[in-house]
Formats: sequence, C-alpha cells, structure tokens
Amino acid sequence: MNHSLILKNSGMQISRTLFLVLILAFGCKTVQTSEENSSVVIYTIGDSTMANKPNPNENPERGWVQTLGQFFNEKVTIKNHAVNGRSTRSFRDLKHWQPVLDSLQPGNYVFIQFGHNDGKDTDPTRYTNPQTSYRNNLMRYVEETRAKGAIPILFSSIARRKFNEQGVLLDSHGNYTLQARLVAQEMNVPFFDMQYYTELLEESYGVEGSKKLHLHFAPNENSYISKGIEDNTHLSVLGATEISKIFVNELKRQKHALGLYLK
Repeated sequence: MNHSLILKNSGMQISRTLFLVLILAFGCKTVQTSEENSSVVIYTIGDSTMANKPNPNENPERGWVQTLGQFFNEKVTIKNHAVNGRSTRSFRDLKHWQPVLDSLQPGNYVFIQFGHNDGKDTDPTRYTNPQTSYRNNLMRYVEETRAKGAIPILFSSIARRKFNEQGVLLDSHGNYTLQARLVAQEMNVPFFDMQYYTELLEESYGVEGSKKLHLHFAPNENSYISKGIEDNTHLSVLGATEISKIFVNELKRQKHALGLYLK
C-alpha cells in the first residue's frame, strides 16, 4: 500500500472541502452585505389613520406612518400617499393611486391599509361591500403592484376607541378585516393584522387611559384645536408612535426582510 499517495489524496480532499466551505461562507456574507447595503422605497396608500398631518410642530394629530421613519435606518425612504377620508374605491376614483403606480420600481414596497371609510354606507362615493367590491379592490391593488415588480403588503384597519358602558372594546370594522386577511392568504401577500394588535393596545391603556392615544382635548386645552375635540378614531403623537412600534415588532416576529433595515 502506497501510504504517501493516500496521504496526498487525503490532503487534497481536505483542501477542496476547506475551499468550498470558505467560498460558501464568503458568498453568504457577500449576499447578506449586499442586501443590507441596498436602499428600500416604501409607498403607503390608505386613509387618515396613516396619512401625514400638516403643521406637525403645532398639530397634535398624526397618522401612524408619519411616525414610522424614526424606526428605520437611512437606507429606507417612506413615501406616504395615504389621504384623509379615502376608501379602496375613492382612492382610485380620485386619482391618488395612479401617481403611485406610475412611480413604482421593481423591489419597492406598497403598504395597503383601508377599511375605515369603506364602511361608510351612507356615501356611495366611498362605500364598498366587504365581500365583493372591497375584496376585489384589494386584489386589484395587489395585482397592479406586482405587475410593476413591486411588493405589496396588506394591513387590517387600526381599531377605534369604542368602549361600551361595561368597558368592553367593541369591533368597528366587521368583515373588512376578515376580507383583507383572506385576500392576503389567497394571493400569498404578507399580512399585518393591525386591528388585533391595536385592540390589545387600547385595552392595555384602559377606558380612560386610551384617550391619550387619540385626540381628546377640552376647549382651550390645545391651541391648535381651541374649540376642543373628542375623536376616538384619529391618533395623537403617542398613539401613532405606539402603532408604529407595533408594526416594527411584527416585522421582527414575522422575520420579514424589511427587518434588516430597522435601527
């Protein structure tokens, strides 16, 4: 038996194995570094609970996307196209969607969150039947986003602060949340059930404490809203920030790719 030949062949096999391990390790590191170094653009479409509010130095109201940027690093750009009062129907009919669609590039993200105004059954310009037109509107947004090579994400509506006399937080959105979930499942779209998590948020603050998440000011308590307000739908800075935190935590829990860009 030629021991020197065996040793030589064994050495060559070890060297090849080590070389392959190094290549794989280096390659993985290269892919990860490339992904982490790339920039990301997020477009958001939805209603007033998402939308940017004017005069942020004075105005106590915020949309939750308005507070989201602070949680991402500098590689993320958020283009918030959400508009007060819009439903899946009126956002398209009033030409808010077309500029977003025209701007989309492969790899961009589109956050889609409607429902609050789709349920306004006294307004034919906004109302949608959750089982039919709402569902199909969501599907169309998803399909058109994907046709541009962009990545859709579906959200259920955030909860309203709607406690009854017994202190039970009541549902405000009916089948709209269910349909958003079903569309996400059927079309393999990431889904963030913001209604569920914001219900937990409202309950954690309690019947009285949850007023701080929204706009509750007595007359002359706030100079921007001097006449006073009791608004259980729209968000204070605290409420919007808490909801942004919910989304960030869900990104981590779902191990979503956007989690790589969190601070």
